[in-house]
Amino acid sequence: HVWTSKPRTVLFLAAMRHFELALRDAGRPIHYCRLDQPHNAGTLRLQLQADVLRLRPAGLVMTQPGDWRVLQAIKAVAASNQLPLDIREDRHFFCGVHEFAAHAAARKSLRLEYFYREQRQRHDVLVQTSAKGSKPVGGQWNFDAENRETFGPAGPGALPPRKRFAPDAITREVMALVETRFASHPGQLESFAWPVNRAQALRSLRAFIRERLPLFGRYQDAMWPGDPWLYHSHLAAALNLKLLNPREVVAAAEAAYREDNAPLASVEGFIRQILGWREYVRGIYWTRMPQYLEGNALNAQEDLPGWYWTGETDMACLRDALAQTLTHGYANHIQRLMVTGLYALMLGVQPRQVLAWYLAVYVDAVEWVELPNSL
Repeated sequence: HVWTSKPRTVLFLAAMRHFELALRDAGRPIHYCRLDQPHNAGTLRLQLQADVLRLRPAGLVMTQPGDWRVLQAIKAVAASNQLPLDIREDRHFFCGVHEFAAHAAARKSLRLEYFYREQRQRHDVLVQTSAKGSKPVGGQWNFDAENRETFGPAGPGALPPRKRFAPDAITREVMALVETRFASHPGQLESFAWPVNRAQALRSLRAFIRERLPLFGRYQDAMWPGDPWLYHSHLAAALNLKLLNPREVVAAAEAAYREDNAPLASVEGFIRQILGWREYVRGIYWTRMPQYLEGNALNAQEDLPGWYWTGETDMACLRDALAQTLTHGYANHIQRLMVTGLYALMLGVQPRQVLAWYLAVYVDAVEWVELPNSL
């Protein structure tokens, strides 16, 4: 679908193979087709069609996917085989697709801040409830004005180390497959250390809450050359792969505030990203597809520079952001928005090409989150 980088490919395949193992260990019946198996049909649609013919199911049941294209592919298989298709709500989100559609239909215009406040009240997060109603803890809904500090000329100083997970046998097998089968694809695997199963994801969450959340808010918009991790959470990939549930992530952050282990401004800023922004862009995606994919309000038609795939540019901020992106499959939100994104905007790059790049290079990339951000 896109020219996916090596780190992203390894993370997705390794997480799937670990999930397959977990299901088998739990005694669940499962049919899993590996990329390198000889009978692999080559696409999800063709593989599902082959499995339907082999297994003869009475119907198909699925969780709401994260990609319009995937949904249409599965619908097509169900229709061609005259099978009922039961699409279940994805419980790894606070707000269902239909709930967001109702929120949008009730308003002349959409605004993240109002949606976020509504979600805070609905899910009783950082609010104080009385007979007069709900009000935000600390007297205001948003502490963003307090979360814009820089490191200053001395830099960030001593930082907590990145939470790393040495690749096990399953992940190493995937890495070898990717290095062989996708040798020409961008990215590097030498530093691959992402969580690929639920136990690792939970350890990552606990480490963030303990080591980075207290200063997350203060420095969430700061950058420093050669330091990719800083005080960010590095949890987006685990959330998007469903290794973590956003409810437990938000609950852990709120508990840190209640127990006086992290300041309110940091906790609110982090929760706003999960309960507000993450849910909001997903709602935007599903209520505006498929025409949303063709959006190009500024009629931008330039090609994406080839050095986005190599990092070979004289521009320092871009070179730093691109180098760490290709090395780790990761960049923080300011590097994505204000460096790689802003340059593409000023250059006038065609939005579909920008989307394809973001989808390809970041380990946490899924279309429901990348398309709204790219546009």
